[in-house]
Amino acid sequence: MFISEAMAATTEAVAVQTPMSGFFIQLVLVFAIFYVLIIRPQQKKMKEHEDTLNAIKPKDEVITGGGIYGKVTKADTETLTIEIAKDVEVKVLRSSIRDVVSDNKDKSEKK
Repeated sequence: MFISEAMAATTEAVAVQTPMSGFFIQLVLVFAIFYVLIIRPQQKKMKEHEDTLNAIKPKDEVITGGGIYGKVTKADTETLTIEIAKDVEVKVLRSSIRDVVSDNKDKSEKK
């Protein structure tokens, strides 16, 4: 009789701790899955885009956030001057560039 009471007390103590520790383990696993599947790839993509923006130089062809194609004629730290047609230049923020269509490296490597 004494042994069964001791085992019952031990079983109850384990039963009380198990749901709380199981909850924390699940919470940590969910956070880890979110980090691996969502947060980390997004941070990597943002870093690559930032590196691309910082590497823009004159004669690169770019697309702005509004969908305008043009060739960079002048590159400052914050702004770019883009030629969108013959003798038509527009000044835009570097951060408004969506993508670099081609750059000088690609052209020199192809030749």
